[in-house]
Amino acid sequence: MVKQTNMETVKLDIGCGPNPKEGYIGCDIIPFNDKIKVFHAGRDKWLFEDESVDEIHASHFLEHLTNLNEAWERTHFFNEAFRVLKKGAKMTLIFPHWASQRYYGDPTHKEPFSEFGFYYLDKEWRAINSPHADKKYMDKGYDCDFHCTWGYNLRQDILTRNQEYQQYAMANFKEVLTDIIATCTKK
Repeated sequence: MVKQTNMETVKLDIGCGPNPKEGYIGCDIIPFNDKIKVFHAGRDKWLFEDESVDEIHASHFLEHLTNLNEAWERTHFFNEAFRVLKKGAKMTLIFPHWASQRYYGDPTHKEPFSEFGFYYLDKEWRAINSPHADKKYMDKGYDCDFHCTWGYNLRQDILTRNQEYQQYAMANFKEVLTDIIATCTKK
């Protein structure tokens, strides 16, 4: 378990590869160097105490986890992030849009995560709309409670167009949205 002092700000870069974000503790499944905290964020208990983390950043990581075949890696990831984050702390997620070749082009990507998945991270929403997905009713279910907002990175040539065209393109054209960028705040 990684111990922190009360005054220390703890920020995690989950799935950082060999180059963690400046000012963040790098966490990865591969021991790229001796500064990386090594664990499987979709299966292992994270190396941090409850409510000890101020911020989490995970860029192009979520798509490497699955919930298929009873693995429940993504559910575990969100539950562990919730456990270690302080109340009101934020997690930033960046990952390829589910309809982008950025998702389908990488053979290590396991399955897409759509925007609708963020609703399941809200405990009140789950209780009303999907109680079967909660840990209360399913051992591997969600135990987290986040408020999530999200937006998109658009293809560069679309960014030069007016807002009406951008909205039309996002609704009707393939390959316009490249990434989903989300902020999940622990309630």
